[in-house]
Amino acid sequence: MIHGTWEGHPAARWEDAFLAGNGRHGAMVLGDPDDDRVIVTHHTLVRPLHPDEDIRPPLLATELTVLQARLLAGDTTAAERFTDGRPLRRVRPFHPAFQTRLARATSETHGRYRRSVDFATGVATATRGKARSEVFVSRADDVVVQYVTEPGRRTELFLDHRLPGAPHDLAVGRSAVLTPGGVLLTLRARYPGSTLGYTGVTLAVATGGRASLSPSGAHFDDARRLLILTRVRRHEGEPDTAPEAEALRALLVGGPEEPTSPHYLDAVHTRLLARHTEQHRAAYERVTLDLDADPAERALSGSALLRLMGSPALLERLFAAGRYHLLSSSGMLPPRLTGLWTGDWDTAWSGAFTHDANLNLQTASAAAADLPEVTAAHARLIQGQLADWRDNARAVFGARGIVAPAHTDGVSGHSYHFSREYPLHLWTAGADWLLKPLVDHDQTHGSRDPETAAALAELAAFYEDFLTRTGPDGRLVVVPSYSPENRPVGGGWGAINATMDLTAARHALLTAADHGTDADADRWRALADRLPPYRINADGALAEWAWPGLDDRYDHRHLSHLYAVWPHEEINPYDTPDLARAALRALELRGSENESAHGHLHQGLIAARLRDADRAAEALRRVLTGDYFHDSLMSAHYPDRDVYNADAAHTLPALLIEMLVQSTPGRLVLLPAPPAAYPSGRLLGIRTRFGATVDLTWSPDTYSAVVRPTRTGRIDLRTPAGARPLDLRAGESRVLTP
Repeated sequence: MIHGTWEGHPAARWEDAFLAGNGRHGAMVLGDPDDDRVIVTHHTLVRPLHPDEDIRPPLLATELTVLQARLLAGDTTAAERFTDGRPLRRVRPFHPAFQTRLARATSETHGRYRRSVDFATGVATATRGKARSEVFVSRADDVVVQYVTEPGRRTELFLDHRLPGAPHDLAVGRSAVLTPGGVLLTLRARYPGSTLGYTGVTLAVATGGRASLSPSGAHFDDARRLLILTRVRRHEGEPDTAPEAEALRALLVGGPEEPTSPHYLDAVHTRLLARHTEQHRAAYERVTLDLDADPAERALSGSALLRLMGSPALLERLFAAGRYHLLSSSGMLPPRLTGLWTGDWDTAWSGAFTHDANLNLQTASAAAADLPEVTAAHARLIQGQLADWRDNARAVFGARGIVAPAHTDGVSGHSYHFSREYPLHLWTAGADWLLKPLVDHDQTHGSRDPETAAALAELAAFYEDFLTRTGPDGRLVVVPSYSPENRPVGGGWGAINATMDLTAARHALLTAADHGTDADADRWRALADRLPPYRINADGALAEWAWPGLDDRYDHRHLSHLYAVWPHEEINPYDTPDLARAALRALELRGSENESAHGHLHQGLIAARLRDADRAAEALRRVLTGDYFHDSLMSAHYPDRDVYNADAAHTLPALLIEMLVQSTPGRLVLLPAPPAAYPSGRLLGIRTRFGATVDLTWSPDTYSAVVRPTRTGRIDLRTPAGARPLDLRAGESRVLTP
């Protein structure tokens, strides 16, 4: 079972619930036949501000020149005073909406139990005997759909907001109405001290039996089938639920079946599922990994497979689950730290978007793994916040253009999450880091999105205004500068010439020049040429700060200074071998600090780019053996399943792809860091940045790749057999062998 997973018992914890989502609504399916709970989430559900919270960027631009002078004069702590004095404010927390609960009066159904999720359809199912409950979140109709067969002689349906951490003073109102078209349940929640709230509307329709109202919701007696449709909306003030109820009723209409037919709900469910599956399956099935796993191991439950930590079947399933969860959590926004899901109001790190590592790691496979839906969601987040990014540039740096925050709740893009230890408002590399996946997407698809080009031009304008100071060598200096979330030995949190800042500035200016007019391009390229080179430290490693006296602090989870290796390709073993050796030395010296999953996988991605197969495999091994995965195959931030977090689940497919196939606009690399523990397999459907798809097959003795180009051109081909140019013609497949 590659394209799904299963368990022989219901989920005892929400972390083990099977997941479904359409990039807007999410569903966490626990699968207990006697208390059938589905936790409903929505990307927009973040707690509102308290009246005294200030989320504007700090007005510090008038003090910038003084800070720059002090840092250049050697005052290593100057940046710690570059603040407006506010305490650290985390971004607004993401939270669940409620759970739909279908409770049997007595346990009447016996038989073998099984719950499963089908990655290709997005359907989570729980069965016991004749009873069956299916849940999916429709991409076509934006609704949570639950279909229950044999719900029991007496079943109660209600909406329950009582989830861990829910505010005791959350104002909640419920209503239940019997209508000719079914039972309509609503739950209205208003946040404490706010006019903001959210409303859930559920329409439940039964075949057979009798429906009646209960104190909490509705009873269904002797029903044979039960269809439950749910939507959630965040709003201000009191909403009119009538249009939403009518929209749910409209989903029942459209087929030839009469509501009085005993097969009516079967037909409605089939129609809704087909509309959803048409979109979901097409995206999910574009890329497949097959590691020639033992069929007996493929048949095991997810929890059993997780105990076989080196099993090819486990890696196949985690690759498939990662693609499934990434696709399911991407739509109106890209995945949060928890994807699209949480069962707790006190979600770690606010369940937000962390830009300085996590978001880009989670979405790292989008271009190569042919998930443009993920990149589109990433672009929506950026485009929806550009006005706030402009505010950041003006308020903190007195500059035109854009500066991205390190954290966002998905609504505000203002830089207000910072403190002395984490001066994240000084991070200027964020906009380039976040725009890089959009550039990769354009290269992959042979297009240029005008919105991406416009954002790059704004970023170049920022650097024109910001890069005004020079060092003793006459080169430009990035000051203040910040390397997330680290600080140098011998320096403060805010420093000079962080290597990531240099990479970002150079890449942003050159990429903007590539997308801009001739006059702009010449000016931006000239500015990029004035940036200083990277520094090699006394250990022979690429230094995290290219400024004398700022020594590396190696034991850290972030690898921001290796941005030029991954996801950028400015430093690589082919064109810049000396710098590549220095980058590899920096990777060798890097510790794992607190064993965060994103740190291990980030190390693996960089190792694969540097063709260090052993180090890439070690990063993978640490994640597979560290007990990072729940039974749901969603992951945790730390070992021993500590802190629900999507980093490992979503990033693991990207690492496997990078170990097997890499591409740039002018290069294809096959098997750059092949995993020795998985000596044979197939990786099918990979998209390249020179406009082709690649199907790779490998074994201990040989390999072959089928390249299907959509654009004509010459590329540099690198394989275990050596290097050579390869001419491609659009529409003509090429078969590559040793």
